[in-house]
Amino acid sequence: MALVKVALSLTTLALISSTFCIAHPGFGFGFGWGSGFGGSVGGGGGLSFGLFPQFYQFSCPQVDEVIMSVLEPIIASNPRTAASLLRLHFHDCFAQGCDASVLLDDGAGVVSEKRSVPNMNSLRGFEVIDEIKVKLEEVCPGVVSCADVVALSARASVVLSGGPSWELPLGRRDSKTASISLSNSNIPPPNSTIQNLITLFQRQGLNEVDLVALSGGHTIGVARCTTFKQRLYNQNGNNLPDQTLEQTYSHELRSVCPRFGGDNNITPLDVASPARFDNTYFKLILWGKGLLTSDEVLLTGRVQKTMELVKTYAENEALFFEQFSQSMVKMGSIGALTGSRGEVRKNCRRVN
Repeated sequence: MALVKVALSLTTLALISSTFCIAHPGFGFGFGWGSGFGGSVGGGGGLSFGLFPQFYQFSCPQVDEVIMSVLEPIIASNPRTAASLLRLHFHDCFAQGCDASVLLDDGAGVVSEKRSVPNMNSLRGFEVIDEIKVKLEEVCPGVVSCADVVALSARASVVLSGGPSWELPLGRRDSKTASISLSNSNIPPPNSTIQNLITLFQRQGLNEVDLVALSGGHTIGVARCTTFKQRLYNQNGNNLPDQTLEQTYSHELRSVCPRFGGDNNITPLDVASPARFDNTYFKLILWGKGLLTSDEVLLTGRVQKTMELVKTYAENEALFFEQFSQSMVKMGSIGALTGSRGEVRKNCRRVN
């Protein structure tokens, strides 16, 4: 049994470490959406070319192994952690770019993004990032940034949940500031209309394809009652439930999420396979069982492109995996600090 576990662990690590040279020869890695990684996509400051997958090849070749050694047992015992780490990467990138600003605690000149409306009492996984960082500082002191730890942990979490891996450009540096205002204004709320979602994604340089593919990350994890309560009782201010919500599912949700109280009660975003990264999320949307308004409007928002993509990904998991991987790379380059900008924090919760 021990040999089997070792073999499985090595297989997973090999999958994550693969560079997919056929799909992405050399350092070109073009996906057709831009020429180069790093800098700010839709966030000002232009593109730079400081990110590449082999960034730690010589300075910290153990980085993937260290991250997997921490995440494998944690996710095996608590699968929800995978979704938490994936969400942490999203919320980091959408506020000030993928610079680990979301990890900073309140301090001198820093008002923590953890206090923003989307993050307060909601965002999780900080202790896991701390544990990974401590281990990396033991083997490669001052080398691997917290921003890259967040990005690598998100990828590993998807893989450990049965999803795809992707070639991940690395070399992000950590910010010395945070922005609670950008966290409040840029992260899409769960009751978003389709047009609001499109606008907020376009602000980050992400298009409708990225929107639908990245929304597929809701195939794992849970949501709090407060994020979908209005769909059950007062969707349009008329004290009536959302008519797009399948009735049996709506009834089941009311048992978890009462009209009054219970705001922190949780239920899976993907009720059919909540711990497995697959395309069931899209099938559920077609069946009227998308949990959040922001899930269901991908189909019911009357935007032809997003409607078609929901149907396509529901039918073709491989295509969803491929596009999700590409969109994760694209999102992971938003506002990346490279070169001499930023720093490599010793402790992810505070600047050096």
